[in-house]
Amino acid sequence: MRAHPIRRTVLTCVATVSVTTLALALKPHSQPVTAAPQAPSSSRSPSVSGGTGTGSGTGSASGKRTLTGETVQTRYGPVQVEITVDGSKITAARAVKTPSGDRRSQEIASSSVPTLVQETLDAQGAGIDTVSGATFTSEGYISSLQSALDQARG
Repeated sequence: MRAHPIRRTVLTCVATVSVTTLALALKPHSQPVTAAPQAPSSSRSPSVSGGTGTGSGTGSASGKRTLTGETVQTRYGPVQVEITVDGSKITAARAVKTPSGDRRSQEIASSSVPTLVQETLDAQGAGIDTVSGATFTSEGYISSLQSALDQARG
């Protein structure tokens, strides 16, 4: 028995919309961040506050060091990253500051930061993707991470 032509048309439309929605929801890979963060071009971008980044550690450039990136002020609050490097390898990363002005910002940070930390360790640099739903926190994290990496190189 053949499906009614209208039913077939409806099913075809539903399938087309579903596939299109799934294709549009795919997260594209971003280009690795290799340069120092640039000044923001709009109020939606994070801004780096000067003079708050501190590097600390012991030993030479080939030893284990802990470096703290600059505090990046995002739309929802500050973000600051601390990394531990051993030679040229990132062995640990953590967010020292995250947006915490309201409950929703705290929830977003608590769910996105572990992903950002894991991506940092996997990528061994700042060439990581933003977390969907946490764009401002992700951009602030990546900018602060890049400033810590710049300290490690300098």
